[in-house]
Amino acid sequence: MAPVIAALDDEADILELLKVSLHKAGYRFEGFQEAEDLFRYLEKESPSLILLDLMLPDTDGLEVCRQIRRSERLAAIPVIMLTARGDEADKVVGLELGADDYVTKPFSVKELVARIHAVLRRPGGAETGPRIVVGPLVIDLEKFEVAAAGGERVDLTATEFKILQLLASRKGRVFSRDQILDHLWGNEKAVIDRTVDVHIRNLREKLGEAASLIKNIRGVGYKLEE
Repeated sequence: MAPVIAALDDEADILELLKVSLHKAGYRFEGFQEAEDLFRYLEKESPSLILLDLMLPDTDGLEVCRQIRRSERLAAIPVIMLTARGDEADKVVGLELGADDYVTKPFSVKELVARIHAVLRRPGGAETGPRIVVGPLVIDLEKFEVAAAGGERVDLTATEFKILQLLASRKGRVFSRDQILDHLWGNEKAVIDRTVDVHIRNLREKLGEAASLIKNIRGVGYKLEE
């Protein structure tokens, strides 16, 4: 079955554009103009990815993202923000709430589809075994899961998992921010400088005691080592 993309946007013409474009790209599509309708759909379904407009008449898109990330069942679903806001602070807040990426309106359909492909792409890397173990961390590449101290499962977004998998694939190697962005979005990257730092901060918060394994090499980037 083709992946399902759900979108929340109050503009009917945007939803129609997304429907046509995503169908051509091989995705199924569910569009909603009100947050209430989206959450009613999410009570029964779990789409592969959610496109979320931040400028909504009935609620704040950031609050919708917050509610999705608070739900145990929905938290792992990738979220891409669609925003007409040019303020960097709004984008950073969205990333801090757990959004995986953002696209600024008016957007290129080609760029959006590429971003969706990138976020949904299963992580690849130099280490091809089913699991990577670093200290108390166990990263299961087949199940797309991470366990921390005591075997407790850590719920990560798709982007957070990809960053952790990249760092773990070359334990002790320092990856620059540009290298991390290339791993996430390839040639389609067009993001603010703080994107990687925000995702790393979220990742550390979720890893608890294991957060100390992620080292910040000032002026260079990040590495993972015991």
